[in-house]
Amino acid sequence: MSGLSLAVAPRSEPDHTIAPGEKPEHKPPRQQRQQQQQQQSGVGSIMGSLRVIELQLVVFIMVFSISGLVPLLDLVFPAIASAYIIALSRFAFPSNGHVSTASQEIFQGSKLFRLYVILGTAVGLFLPLAYVLGGFARGDNHDVRSATPHLFLLSFQILTENVIGGLSLFSPPVRALVPLLYTVRRIFVLVDWIHDVWLNKTLPVNAQLKDIVWHWLGKCLAAANLLYFSINLFFFLIPRFLPRAFERYFKERDEIRCKMSEDKRPIMANKSLATNKKDD
Repeated sequence: MSGLSLAVAPRSEPDHTIAPGEKPEHKPPRQQRQQQQQQQSGVGSIMGSLRVIELQLVVFIMVFSISGLVPLLDLVFPAIASAYIIALSRFAFPSNGHVSTASQEIFQGSKLFRLYVILGTAVGLFLPLAYVLGGFARGDNHDVRSATPHLFLLSFQILTENVIGGLSLFSPPVRALVPLLYTVRRIFVLVDWIHDVWLNKTLPVNAQLKDIVWHWLGKCLAAANLLYFSINLFFFLIPRFLPRAFERYFKERDEIRCKMSEDKRPIMANKSLATNKKDD
């Protein structure tokens, strides 16, 4: 998520290359069929979970849109960003062609990086969602209205990343620009959230303990989101994720051009031989 769902590389398949001098390992046909069935069932379960997540995100987006809690600019932003992304994929950075799933990874993440992703998921999605639901239960429209724009944009971002991440029509730079665009916009939204909960909201003198705890929960949650996604933007997306995507894109393009030039050499050589025979 937030650029990290695209950055985390999928699990690579085991290496079946054979070193010089080694004999290939022959497995019985029954064992091969069982292994293929396990791989297919694993892929099916992953795709099924992704579909469930996408459906949940669509439900969140529809609820947030209908509720009237999202400003008009944030409602229009996904449409503008999607149109811009499609234009970039068509005119500026077209796809180099069909690529395998393993080659779509942009950034190879370590275990520590995956913990960083899990932390971002909890801070950016799950806790704000629980905060909004709690605000609905408490009847606190101020807290709900402050946190909903961030959740709306983040849900749209994750949905867009999941959709274009599985399509070879979009090149690595285009896929990397999706979290960058949404994160920049959400930084401004998070600043507004902090302004609402830190400056525009005050507690009465005789406030109960549960109200004080809820008040500081909103303050800490807004500050944690601004801190996390600012670090994500300025220390990961811009300096590491985006350059890696452009490097991958131009490397693939150069390899394709070299292969095309090598394929043309035999054709040109055959043409030159044919012309020499005609001259003789």
